[in-house]
Amino acid sequence: MGLKVSAAFAAALLIVVAGCGGGNSGTTQPTTTGASPAASTGVKLALIAGGDFGEPVYVIQPPGNSTDLYVVDRTGKVDIVRNGNKLPTPFLDISPKVSTDVEQGLLSIAFAPDYQSSGLFYGYYTGLDGNQNVVEFHRSAGNPDTADPASEREVLKMPDFAPNHNGGLLLFGTDGHLYIGTGDGGGEGDPHRNAQNLGSLLGKILRIDPARSGNQPYTVPADNPFAAKAGARPEIYSYGLRNPWRFSFDSQTNALYIGDVGQDTWEEVDAVPSGRGAGANFGWSAFEGDAPFNSDQSAPGAIKPVLVYSHDAGCAINGGYVVHDPALPSLAGRYLYSDFCSGDIRSFKLEGTKAVGDKATGLQTQSPTSFGTDNAGHIYVTSLSGPVFQIVPK
Repeated sequence: MGLKVSAAFAAALLIVVAGCGGGNSGTTQPTTTGASPAASTGVKLALIAGGDFGEPVYVIQPPGNSTDLYVVDRTGKVDIVRNGNKLPTPFLDISPKVSTDVEQGLLSIAFAPDYQSSGLFYGYYTGLDGNQNVVEFHRSAGNPDTADPASEREVLKMPDFAPNHNGGLLLFGTDGHLYIGTGDGGGEGDPHRNAQNLGSLLGKILRIDPARSGNQPYTVPADNPFAAKAGARPEIYSYGLRNPWRFSFDSQTNALYIGDVGQDTWEEVDAVPSGRGAGANFGWSAFEGDAPFNSDQSAPGAIKPVLVYSHDAGCAINGGYVVHDPALPSLAGRYLYSDFCSGDIRSFKLEGTKAVGDKATGLQTQSPTSFGTDNAGHIYVTSLSGPVFQIVPK
């Protein structure tokens, strides 16, 4: 299977490997994901719809009784997979409006909880001006297999000064609110010190109600942790993040897991029990992983990662999901994650504040970009080289 990485994303990979321009610190601490226990058995990767989706970065399924899969391509398209086949016409194509420089692009979509009746869904993309956009779309009235591009409504625009560290995940929580992962803005070492700055939306997970309210494009839930704090952006839910490219809520416990992409040395997974993400500070850029980083930054009450691994083992983490697919007993209750450079898919179980039994699954793919899930709890993996897979029993 040939690697079809675009020149822009290849440049992004070089930036990631080099720590966004910084040299390796020379740290020689042992890696958490060094020599591992034996790989899990009984699972394999099954190709979805022939496997050629351009540059897929996310897989999602609408709520309700739909069995369709929606595959997000960072170039600005969303394809529907139905009964194992990709439909000939994209569900959405906004590629003329989307910048794909370095790590930019259409990075995810999220369906409103009432999508079956409302037809509303949301997208996160980088515009041609380089800024981050959270927008609302409506399903076409005449054809539910297509979106209406003319229905686009701006919900939130975030000025961004660099083409990397864009975050990009939209996710509706069980509370019905929209969670938005944002990177620190890019460059090396959080140059604008956004991640610890409660006056900035960058380097955060945000929480909003995206529905229009009067003349306001969205509303802030009254119970957001900084809704009443002077000088803070009330949209902020969690902070102290470098690039929370992918995060998830455990579908059984509602625990929050974040794969936060590291700088020169350490990749990390952060995890907190249900509700403990509200107001949580995950430490960047006072810390990279467990290690002190910017000495001019403080991170009061910073929550330590549950797992770290060094760049001896990879370069950029892809956060995944806790597995609850009954067809995958060897992975039951285990959190899956991967790395863009190594291609390895690994798993661990969270016990308290520690990752226990971190090990290889035996699965690997070129340049994995993301995980996805559907209403039945099946797990999917996307690869920048084109294929989309489901993890299935052998």
